[in-house]
Amino acid sequence: MKIIITLFLTAVALINSCFAVVAQDQAYSDDRSDGAALIRSLYNAINRQEYARAYSYFIKPADSYQSFVKGYSKTVDVQVITGKVTTEGAAGSIYAPVPVAVKSTEKGGKARVFAGCYITRIVNAAIQEPPFTPLHIDSAELEEVKGPLEQALPKVCHSPS
Repeated sequence: MKIIITLFLTAVALINSCFAVVAQDQAYSDDRSDGAALIRSLYNAINRQEYARAYSYFIKPADSYQSFVKGYSKTVDVQVITGKVTTEGAAGSIYAPVPVAVKSTEKGGKARVFAGCYITRIVNAAIQEPPFTPLHIDSAELEEVKGPLEQALPKVCHSPS
């Protein structure tokens, strides 16, 4: 009986470590050098199941952290493509609207495609006082769309007025 329990516990440990390896399979990327890089870093964190890091990219997340994590509970893989990013200055800030198309694959293999825009923002670094606030996601508007990922990408996004 002890051998069976030991084998069972070993199998459970191996299965859990396999899930951790899959989540860590993608190289770590945390790049806030521009809007598109920030959005790629967001989805890198989601793919690696580093939800606290993903959540931290938003200056004011729409949901609580628990709701944010729950929203990805069925997600096993996310692919993102970004379009042409433009930048606009306004009142000491630089805004960079980022067109995106996202393909999310859930447990069981169901794939869904979303398209829309992220607005990234940084306050002029020369006028900031500590603590420094790096480039962050100011807002996001995505909706589910039909068709392949490559065809879902919006041509352009606009900064807030």
